Amino acid sequence: MNLALLFPEDFITPDRVRLTGRRRTHLAEVRKACAGDRVPVGMADGDLGWGSIVAQDEDTVELAVDFSEPAPAPLPLTLVLAMPRPKMFRRVLQTAASLGVKDIWLINSYKVEKSFWQTPLLAGPQLRENLILGLEQARDTAMPRVHIRKLFKPFVEDELPSLTEQRPGLVAHPGSDEPCPVHLSRPATLCIGPEGGFIPYEVEKLIEAGCRGVHLGKRILRVETAVPVLVSRLFDGCIR
Repeated sequence: MNLALLFPEDFITPDRVRLTGRRRTHLAEVRKACAGDRVPVGMADGDLGWGSIVAQDEDTVELAVDFSEPAPAPLPLTLVLAMPRPKMFRRVLQTAASLGVKDIWLINSYKVEKSFWQTPLLAGPQLRENLILGLEQARDTAMPRVHIRKLFKPFVEDELPSLTEQRPGLVAHPGSDEPCPVHLSRPATLCIGPEGGFIPYEVEKLIEAGCRGVHLGKRILRVETAVPVLVSRLFDGCIR
């Protein structure tokens, strides 16, 4: 946790917060912070700043906080992701949030097993918690939006065209003729398939909706690897 992300319910006065649970444990047991120490904080969907520890006990820690620095700029990227297997989904979600992706669409695909959609990781609290962990890692504050679409064809036909209308639409697919572009200077929509990739019918539908196929070379990468590689290739600003 490189930043304690704060929410309105944490405030006990306009400039003082009380933290419990995971954040309190991290400050006390991992950072070994004690009274008088200053730790980085950020207001959810707001600015960055510092918190000075003014009181703590076995259950809580209180900080006097002030905010004076803007959060990192979001990436101008819409990420369309075939629902990964649950064990991988947690890591992918945190990685996307850490890289500055703010618009995430989870979609179905022929190779996505029905059981993937039953994971409790899609429930509001767990989804939010993994996004927070990604933001805390990267010292960011803007919460990503996650859209869940369990039907492939209606999403591609009815919604995807508006996401690619005035921006490059890319579908990462092994065997495509065009290498993935680099250093984009405009917004983009990136579609990444499941393990094993989209089937030909799905690739065709994505292209009809305004995407073009791109590749990362001859190597086939896991989704959890492909996401950071593709995002950092398209927008090197996420690693500056």
